[in-house]
This record gives sequence, structure tokens and C-alpha cells, in this order.
Amino acid sequence: MSLERYNRQVLLPFIGEEGQNKILASTAVVIGCGALGTVIANVLARAGVGKLKICDRDFVEESNLQRQVLFDMKDVQENMPKAAAAERKLREINPTIQIEGIVTDVNPANVEELIKGATVVVDGADNFETRFVLNDACVKHGIPWVYGAAVGSTGLTMTIIPGKTPCIRCLFETAPPPGMTPTCDTAGVLGSVTGLIGNYEASEALKICAGHLDQINTRLYSIDLWTSEMHQFKIAKAREVADCPTCKRRNFEFLEGQGASTTTGLCGRNAVQINPRNGSKLDLSAMAKTLGGTSGVANITVNKFLLKFNAPGGDKPEEGLEITVFPDARAIVKGTKQVPVARTAYAKYVGA
Repeated sequence: MSLERYNRQVLLPFIGEEGQNKILASTAVVIGCGALGTVIANVLARAGVGKLKICDRDFVEESNLQRQVLFDMKDVQENMPKAAAAERKLREINPTIQIEGIVTDVNPANVEELIKGATVVVDGADNFETRFVLNDACVKHGIPWVYGAAVGSTGLTMTIIPGKTPCIRCLFETAPPPGMTPTCDTAGVLGSVTGLIGNYEASEALKICAGHLDQINTRLYSIDLWTSEMHQFKIAKAREVADCPTCKRRNFEFLEGQGASTTTGLCGRNAVQINPRNGSKLDLSAMAKTLGGTSGVANITVNKFLLKFNAPGGDKPEEGLEITVFPDARAIVKGTKQVPVARTAYAKYVGA
């Protein structure tokens, strides 16, 4: 295969022809195709990653276009799934590589098959539960992965090489309870910070694909683009110090479903129940105030028993969703029978 397409990359002494051929022979799996995932997939496809899998459960909405760089109004008008829209766009950009958009909810039942054979897995997810499932699967199978997150004007990223660096549970033993962390839909997000973190993640993935594990980032980076603050946390010893349930004890509780939320279709109702298993207690009044400034959310009512509101989406978009949240973080998402749609709405408005 001619390397002319990648000439400017081959000229880099730390890649060269040998590194580029390794990139062409590699497989990258991008989990989530939103603000981070579109940037990551775009960079990896243009860089010549030989096989690129993009997994996402959501559909393209107009509010995505502010930061999700692979989509346009045509995708919104056609109600395209993000994974399928990304595949379509990237095939036009680089038809010489294998690109597969997989429309799916990444969960304990399918994650191992999705990442099978991967050289690297890259995080574009929108919630911690998915990241913990992903961490379990990658550590179990010894697959490097790159963590990234962004909300507001702040982003975080770290690179994980199972058996050599700390995994995500060495630093965050438990996922933040639902409702306790802001999401892009409740707090907003600066498009430039998702671009920065997504590009950083993609660069780390390319190091791994090119065979330069010795040059990966060994710290947890945090950057706020609005205040121009940047922090680097030395985490190399965290794996030694922590009694990590994943790294040390190889207890893959999220992969086995023990730490994951359960979802249940409600018989006779166009609704899905989501029930977290982490014993969360929510401040419904505080959530109601946060949701009050969220675009598209309407008809917010709250009492000591429940919080109820309407939000866009659902099996009939013109009718939208009715979401009821209880103090134990359980929620009923009415207006859909599709678990991925309900989980996406939960991640957006409740957080996980």
C-alpha cells in the first residue's frame, strides 16, 4: 500500500514508515461517538488506523453540532444514529481503511466482543458506569485504553496499560453517584475543550498503535480552557498503593454486572425503568434547580417523593419523554421501550 496519503505523518521521526505500517495494521475501538468520540474517530481515520470500530447508542440532534465534528444538519434531518453517521462521513474521508459504525448500547453483555482483537480502546463515553465496564474488560484482556472526559470548560485524560499503569479504579474506586456530577446537558460544555481532550486521547492511541508504549502519558491531566489552569497528577504509584479490586484482585464486578445498573421494560407501558445498584441518595430539589436551566427540559415538578420532567427524544419525538426520578436514583423513562434510548436520557439528565 502506498504511504503517500500519510506522507506528513511518515516524515515525523517518531513515526516513520515503520510506525505508519504498524498504525495501518492496528485496530482501534472508539466507545461513544459524541463530542470526544467524533474528534477521536476523525483523527484516527485520517491517521490511517487500519480498522476502526465506532460504538454508540444515540442519534444525532441539532444541539450536538456545536461540538460533535463529524455531523451536520443532514444527519439531524435524517435522524441518523451517531455511529452510522460517523461511518458514512469517515468513509468519504478515508476509503482505504476498514470503518465499522456499530449502533449499540455498550454494556457488560457485549463489551468483550466489541473490543475483541483491539490494539487500543479509546473512551468517548458519557458516563462513569460505561467507563467502569470498559475498564474491567480491558484489564481482563490486557488491552490498552485511553480515558477522557469533558464538561463545562474542563477536561480530564489518562492512559491505561493493564499490568503496567494504574487503571481507572486505582484512582476512582467507585463511580460518582447519579445526580452528583454535572453532564454536558445540565452544565453545558465548551466545544474547544472536547476538541483538546479528544485530540489528546487520539494522540495517545496513535502512540500505542505505532508501538511506542514507552512514550505514553503516565499522569492524569486536568485542564480548564476558560481559566487557563492545567494540572498534572503523578499517578504512577497508585497501582502499587491501592488495593484495586480490578488490578490487584481481578474482581471484574462491573463486567459481571454486579456494579451496573439494571434496566427493565415495564409491562403494558411505553417505559423503561433504570435502577442503579450503588445505593445513591439524590437531592431532588437541587436537581430540579439544575434542570431548570437545561435546554429542552420542561414541566418540572418535585416533592419529597419524586422529581418529574419532560425532555426531548423517545420513540415518538413529537411527544418527547417523561422522566420520573426517585430519591434512590431509580428512574422511569416514559415514551420509549428502547433501553439504549432510556439509558442515554438517564445519562444526560441524571448523570451516572
